[in-house]
Amino acid sequence: MPSAKPLISASRPWPGYLAALVAGGFSTLSFAPFHLWWLGPLAVALMFVGQHRLTVAQATLRGWLFGVGLFASGTSWVYVSIHDYGYTGVPLAVFLTVLFVATLALFHAFIFGLYRRFTTPRLAFLSFAGAWVLGEAFRSWAFTGFPWLLLGSAHVDSPLAAWAPIGGVYLLSLITALSGTLLVEFCRRRWWAAAPIAALWLVPLALPTQWTSQAADPVRMALLQGNLPQLAKWSAGGQREAVNTYTRMTRELPDDVDMVVWPETALPMFESQARPYLERLQATLPNESALLTGIVQRDEADRYYNAIIGVGATRGEYRKNHLVPFGEFLPLDFLLRGIINFFNLPMSDFAAGADSQPPMLSHGIAIGSAICYEIVYPDLVAERARDANVLLTVSNDTWFGRSIGPLQHLQMARLRALENGRYVVRATSNGVTAIIDDQGRLHERAPQFATAGVVGDVIPMTGLTPFTRTGSWPAWALALLLLLPGLTRRKV
Repeated sequence: MPSAKPLISASRPWPGYLAALVAGGFSTLSFAPFHLWWLGPLAVALMFVGQHRLTVAQATLRGWLFGVGLFASGTSWVYVSIHDYGYTGVPLAVFLTVLFVATLALFHAFIFGLYRRFTTPRLAFLSFAGAWVLGEAFRSWAFTGFPWLLLGSAHVDSPLAAWAPIGGVYLLSLITALSGTLLVEFCRRRWWAAAPIAALWLVPLALPTQWTSQAADPVRMALLQGNLPQLAKWSAGGQREAVNTYTRMTRELPDDVDMVVWPETALPMFESQARPYLERLQATLPNESALLTGIVQRDEADRYYNAIIGVGATRGEYRKNHLVPFGEFLPLDFLLRGIINFFNLPMSDFAAGADSQPPMLSHGIAIGSAICYEIVYPDLVAERARDANVLLTVSNDTWFGRSIGPLQHLQMARLRALENGRYVVRATSNGVTAIIDDQGRLHERAPQFATAGVVGDVIPMTGLTPFTRTGSWPAWALALLLLLPGLTRRKV
């Protein structure tokens, strides 16, 4: 009697294509605000099944469809940024969003095609997991990088969370991917797979939960969220509203606050315009409170910087180093600027700050800074954490609108706190403003889309987690080691 035909094969690829789209959607559901982290391994399992029965072209298409499912559902906020705040009509906004999704999906197409071309089924449960993480690492680096929706980012609240201070988000991704491939092996009645699955998920129960220690007395911090309308922000009326709103909120703070933090470009003006006003306001605050804010700087050469400055008991400043393509600088500027309004957004021509910048100092603590999108880069934040007691991130998440983007952004900030054993204080324009403790837990949180603030104690920490010491390279090396046994020089 002939054996049953495999559900996914070169002659029947369509079930695999559908599974790839579903797997991409499952991956999005594993992240905030859904927090169904257990869907991550299932997404990997769906992609692993039948992988070596496909041709290279079919595997490439399947990878692309996974990417389409992931980014169409997980980065739908791009449409909001382009249409609502980029002065772009619906047809063009839809086209640019589709182009964005289709282009990002090419990363998965590339990795899955290469994996099928250069590997055999031998120890595929190891090599597939390794290839997945190396693909994430490549996406996080290529063309300035896009480390959004990495598998491991879903696990700040899962049983795997204790791995984060050891190997960071890429180790979490590797464990998630390996769990998915081992699950497929277990369903194939290879019962031995139960042991490594149990080990990966139970070992965290025995891992240390505290890698860093308190360095000084807690600092009382206030983070303010003005919730100002983005489209009118840079008008004369918008400038007056920003000054009035943040002045009122600051003066209403309790007297025991040591440090006040305003979000990214809280005042829509240059530092040279804002500093005299900031110094006068800070001088009226009790308890010698320091005032830190995101601001736009302009230097003598007429270069613009997205920066954080402080007045009062503060030394130093920070200029954003990792800029956002098309948002803060325009690749191929001479070709694209002026074509459509989206490429002419206010302040879309920033210069990058220096690669290595010393931490800001205030009230005896060192503050490592990351502006907006920088917080999603694990190694950049780890570098800042090595010399800092507290991590500060200011952001303008108004660009996301009422999408899932701000909650994904907050989740990644929480993971940075857990990876580095540092409090992360996060001041945003309209949410989510929060104080996150060294375990990645929300200590204080302001409601979204409201004029509000949070006040809480922030504990300066000292000591380094294993991840802060090494960064991501050990996880990448482990992924490469898992990939090697499956590599082959055969021709397809």
